[in-house]
Order: sequence, then C-alpha cells, then structure tokens
Amino acid sequence: MADQKQGQDERPVFFFDIDNCLYPKSTNIQHMMSDLIHKFFQTHLSLSSSDANHLHLHYYRTYGLAIEGLVRHHKVNALEYNAKVDDALPLEDVIRPDPILRALLLDLDTSKVRPWLFTNAYVNHGKRVVKLLGVEDLFEGITYCDYASERFVCKPHREMFEKAMREAGVEECDRCYFVDDSALNVNAAWKLGWHSVHLLDKDDPAPEHPACEHDIRSLEQLRDIFPQFFKSRQEKREEEEKTR
Repeated sequence: MADQKQGQDERPVFFFDIDNCLYPKSTNIQHMMSDLIHKFFQTHLSLSSSDANHLHLHYYRTYGLAIEGLVRHHKVNALEYNAKVDDALPLEDVIRPDPILRALLLDLDTSKVRPWLFTNAYVNHGKRVVKLLGVEDLFEGITYCDYASERFVCKPHREMFEKAMREAGVEECDRCYFVDDSALNVNAAWKLGWHSVHLLDKDDPAPEHPACEHDIRSLEQLRDIFPQFFKSRQEKREEEEKTR
C-alpha cells in the first residue's frame, strides 16, 4: 500500500469496507468474531452469558463497536482486546485468494480513481484479510479504527468519515465513493454527500427503506453503477461508439 499521507491528487477516492464486503458473509467470520467478543465480555467483566450478550449488543448499537463501550466504561485496553478477538481469528482457515475480486480491482482505472480500504477493525486485521485475499497490492492506503489511540472513532460516526477523507487526501464529499455491507455506515456516508453503495448478501431480504442511493448483491455490480471507473466498461463504450 502507498503512503497514508497523500499530496494534492485530483482523482476521487473509492473507499472499500473489508469485513463481509471484500469476502462474503458465508465465510462466517462475523460469527467467529462474535463468539470471541462474547467470551471476552464474560472473562474480563465477570458476566453471565446472558448479561455478556446484552451488554455486547448494547455497546454495538450505541457506539458502532463493542470495544468502544469497553474502553469508555470499563477501561479495557483496546490492544489487549484486539489480541484476544481480531488477531485470534483463524482467518487462514477460511479466507483464500480471490481471483474474481482481484480481477475486479485490477479493472479499476487508477488514473481516474484511487482505491482505499476503510474499516472499523484495527490495522493488523485489515492488512491480514487483504493479504489472504491476494489483493493487498491493489489499494493506495487504509483508514482503520486506531485502537492504539487515546480516543478512537469508528463508522458510522461523522468523525470517522472525516478521518478517512483526511488520510486519503480528498476534500470534497462529492469525490468520495463508498461500498459497505452495513446499512448504518452507508446511510451515514450518504447523508454526508458520499456516493454510497449498500452491499447486501445474496440471502439478505431487500431493505424496506434503502439505506442509500444504491444497493447491490455483488461487488461485480459496481461496474454497472460506476462505469466511468472501470477499464472494461470504457473499452465497451468505445467499441459501441465505433459501430454507430
């Protein structure tokens, strides 16, 4: 990945969420993570299984991340939490190189758009996932929830989107493109003026109220929504113009 600090660059930025976005929900990583979080709540706060579950959900709904509640109210060391949860996930057992994802990202015309990772996980987890997927060389940087910071922020809070823009070196919301599996996250980004796409799993029910301007079932559909950023769509359009 390129240096986090970007200079003046006129290209817009395409922010990609990582978990349940670059890999499918069917890998079941979210379930494995929930089990480890639940165990952490029980062990470190001496809670019953029921109370641990209740508090975990309460913090997730309130702050967007369970760890934020743990740090705010229980003085938990966020890096210790990360070691016991994200870093303890057996990702090597379930994530494999994804040639289809790599082909999609290689199709991005990087003379026109900058691909950027945007995750609520700590940097260790984010880099680990994209390396296992075989796409770590296709992004110019990563914005992550900094567990080492005294005060950290995460999606869907406005400050996290501002952090992403600052780190990617983009000043205008209209030059930000974003795909995430979280309705809360894409809705928050959309309200800020980002071009947002909600990625639904193939088994997810259609939302009663769309979270943003686009919803898709596969990242492959990004080519149809934003053809200006994909080399294959540009070539197709040029061919069509030649035959007119």
